[in-house]
Amino acid sequence: MPKLPILMYHAVSENALESKGLTISTDNLEAQFRYLKENDYTSLHFGDLQQLKTPSDFPKKAVIITFDDVYINQLELAYPLLQKYHLKASFYIPFQYVNGVDEWNTGKEKIMSVEQLKSMDEATIELGLHSFAHKKYDALTEEEMDKDFEKCKAFIVENQLNVSNVLAYPYGKYPRKDPQQTSFFKKLHEHKVAFGLRIGNRVNNYPFKNNYEVQRLDIKGEDSLKKFISKLKRGKSLFF
Repeated sequence: MPKLPILMYHAVSENALESKGLTISTDNLEAQFRYLKENDYTSLHFGDLQQLKTPSDFPKKAVIITFDDVYINQLELAYPLLQKYHLKASFYIPFQYVNGVDEWNTGKEKIMSVEQLKSMDEATIELGLHSFAHKKYDALTEEEMDKDFEKCKAFIVENQLNVSNVLAYPYGKYPRKDPQQTSFFKKLHEHKVAFGLRIGNRVNNYPFKNNYEVQRLDIKGEDSLKKFISKLKRGKSLFF
């Protein structure tokens, strides 16, 4: 089965000293993007997967690049690098905070506006769901989940955004045990979610074993290029 690593990023900074945890410096990010390009990785959107009918259609080396929270710094710093290296990425939106700040976190990082979201080339950026209010799905009732999804849909329609039916779980959280997990996956299906993204830190086989437990690799700001390459190829290692 083809391997499909999915990279997870958050904030981007020009300051190398801030490159730690969920913030990555432009220098580190560019080194990673350059590695992908120079080593013949094909970047995909989730929408591209629908066109891959058989394993033989799959690129020899594929990767999906994802950014959560649509910070303005992603538009200003990551987006130009994606275009420079001709890479695709998926950006996941917590709709309640569009044109505001990350109130669930520092309360300081600015979130893109609708106009900024629309300004990005769709050939480069695929927009996706990150819940409405950036709440943990394992802490929501089914009624609260329904309301959250309906608010997402209303925002998308009102603002005429082109958003894929891919959901990145805030904090990577979702119900892990039955009967709650089965009910949650049923709820995703009802709301026409095609893929649900957790963390997991493993490289996926494609087709996915479960479309609602797709694993992403948590790329940290302090990761060396060597560690990045190791994660890309083998997932998270205990030896770094």
